[in-house]
Amino acid sequence: MFHSFAHRYPVRTTLADHSPCSIRPLQRDDDGVFRTFHQGIPEAERLFVHREVQDGSLVRSWTCDPSYESILPLFAFVDGHAAAFGVLSARPGGWKRHIGKLTLLTNPSFRGLGLIHQLLNELVEAARDRGFTRLESEFNGERTTAIAELAKFGFEELVRLSDYVQDMNAEYHDYVLMGMKLLPDEENMSSAD
Repeated sequence: MFHSFAHRYPVRTTLADHSPCSIRPLQRDDDGVFRTFHQGIPEAERLFVHREVQDGSLVRSWTCDPSYESILPLFAFVDGHAAAFGVLSARPGGWKRHIGKLTLLTNPSFRGLGLIHQLLNELVEAARDRGFTRLESEFNGERTTAIAELAKFGFEELVRLSDYVQDMNAEYHDYVLMGMKLLPDEENMSSAD
């Protein structure tokens, strides 16, 4: 559960260009904030976003009950604008219950400022607190900047499959799975079960 971790927000930090940045979890009244953020993502990139995100149903389910049981959705704000969004997801059980899943997206107007790095700091710390031993994140091959940022953070490319995934227009693209090993605190190991 992430709700024990969510009390630490908002976190305030400074970006590479010295802009102030505030990071906080998605809240009940953030449906419009997320919609505005999503509209700022170029159409070519939105083709890779899951339909439940595009139609708003997934975000509405998160904002209706932000208990942070199995997800920790974080917004990064710059100058009052939602500039980046990251989600750490836990699986309900099974053979991958020890692996947290990361999803990250940045508005192009705010790329190159270190937002992914700031969100990764928060999400990796939350993953360790949860007791995860690994993290993974999936990308289409064109997301070279995000892939490079994760590599700088310590993620490695685990799998790359050519022409394996389809965007919402049924065009094929490379699939990239990146992963990172975590060294959780011993006291948190039992919480991943």
